Amino acid sequence: MEKCLLLGNGGREAVIAEYVSKGYSLYSVMPYVNPSIEKYVKESGGKFLVHDPFDKDFVKKFIQDEKIENCIISSDNLLQEGLIDLAKSLGLATFGPTSKGAKIEWSKSYALDIVEKFEPQMIIKNYNITDIDSLRKIIDTYQEDDFVVKPEGLTGGKGVKVGGIHFHGKEEGYEYAKSCLKSSGNVIVQDKVQGREFTVTGLTDGKHLVITPTTFDYPYRFDEDQGPGTGGMGCLGFDNGLLPFLTKEDIEECSRLMQETIEYVNRDSLEFNGVIYGGFFKTKDGIKFIEFNARFGDPESLNILNAIDTPFDKLFENIQNQTLNQENCKFKKVNTFTVYVVSPNYAISASKEPCRFTLNQENIESQGVKIYFASTKQIEGNNYESVGNSRLFAATYVADTMEEAKEKVYNALEGNVDEKLHYRKDIGKIYIH
Repeated sequence: MEKCLLLGNGGREAVIAEYVSKGYSLYSVMPYVNPSIEKYVKESGGKFLVHDPFDKDFVKKFIQDEKIENCIISSDNLLQEGLIDLAKSLGLATFGPTSKGAKIEWSKSYALDIVEKFEPQMIIKNYNITDIDSLRKIIDTYQEDDFVVKPEGLTGGKGVKVGGIHFHGKEEGYEYAKSCLKSSGNVIVQDKVQGREFTVTGLTDGKHLVITPTTFDYPYRFDEDQGPGTGGMGCLGFDNGLLPFLTKEDIEECSRLMQETIEYVNRDSLEFNGVIYGGFFKTKDGIKFIEFNARFGDPESLNILNAIDTPFDKLFENIQNQTLNQENCKFKKVNTFTVYVVSPNYAISASKEPCRFTLNQENIESQGVKIYFASTKQIEGNNYESVGNSRLFAATYVADTMEEAKEKVYNALEGNVDEKLHYRKDIGKIYIH
């Protein structure tokens, strides 16, 4: 069995580890032991080491010592830092863009330039601001807080601030924009639009694009879409691959932009394969572009990979051969439902004080619900501890009906999760802003 290196250790990597381990011996370099990834490494006969995955010399030695043939990376920071570039230089087959290819995510202004070139009607009026005087003038053109502030670089899904939701009043928005400008040298201020937000995920071999079932993410911390933005508190996907407010034509329009983007990024050399996903708004004026990501979303990946029908090793092979198409990359017609469980301080406090908690994983999984660990390490038995201040673990279920999937997850969590932990109770509703 061939060996495959997976770098990154969040919930997204946990579900990737599950599906990779079905066809490869799984290898990993993790800064701490993610219990899910550890499980799949051991089941596949692979190996993991606890070390900083950004340490290129260490990763290079691990690849060479273990004679690893393949590499998958779906972490924004690792992609930006060029870990796929390293793997390619060592002759590995890779899944994920080079640092140059991943620029569509780590530079929002670059992504906007591409959209302006190919699908200008999708652009929301915006300003790429590089000096404080221009920032003041632009902010003063808005009525109150009817604008959005976007940092230029990577923010883990938490940096974009929407007026009236994340900040209140023009001056509060200005102060946040000023801090972004100071941090990176530019900041994007964009009109606030009314519409329904959604994401479209595509798998690509660098030439061809296959769209996965569409998912709906719940990015806000509290029920009824209240509170700060997060990396995602839950996600769902329907058996028809669409969302109630979307048409096939809507998805095709988004797919066209994503195909054009892939062709543009790869115009000189193969810089991009793996996953591209776009964030969009459906408005009364049509589909509007929000952002690109150059990897699987989290939690979207948990829903998408649990719906995939094609073995991951076959998918990987078709990506390497640039023979990817809808016939060799298929998805089941199922409803998928995911809820993330977090510590009380998640997205509220910057404190990284460890949160110790109990979790009866055995009881949850005995009901058919899968647990995917993220920023969590196991202490002993049912005792766990948070790492950093991100999400702890996700619960996912696949069913013939959305109601069954939802009921299964919530019933499984009830009584089996430490009472101090939090999760949204309203995943399954679809909101409009």
